[in-house]
Amino acid sequence: MNHRIIRLSPADYRKCADIWDMDRHPAQAQKWYDEIVSGNRVVFVYTENGAFLGECALVFDTGDPDYTIAGQRIYLSRMIVAREHRNRGIGGILLDYALDQARISGFIEVSLGVDKVNAAAHRLYAKNGFDTVIFDGADEQGEYVKMLKRL
Repeated sequence: MNHRIIRLSPADYRKCADIWDMDRHPAQAQKWYDEIVSGNRVVFVYTENGAFLGECALVFDTGDPDYTIAGQRIYLSRMIVAREHRNRGIGGILLDYALDQARISGFIEVSLGVDKVNAAAHRLYAKNGFDTVIFDGADEQGEYVKMLKRL
């Protein structure tokens, strides 16, 4: 397979609908688009032969010091692979790429949030060094943890 990881341009944002149902979450999709345009969110897309199969993002400022600290901690957001392409290692490839980009950008920590029920994500993050839980709780979407990795 001919795969590449590309940095998403705002003009190509709607192609991410091949990965997740943007129309089902219009407010969130608009918020993330606006963050891309402003430069606060950088999205990396795993492609095969031009098709968008997975994405993840790095966010510079979330307004939550658990997630972001200027120049020190960056937030890994929106790690998702299209359902029909899961269990092929794409998530791990994207995660490695994002961690490298965070390191290159001078960050020393990466944070993320993950639903407690998402066992596959927990395995991936643990395998890749996210070993510090900085928050364990719930919000309107359910129970989750905030995790941290030192680079």
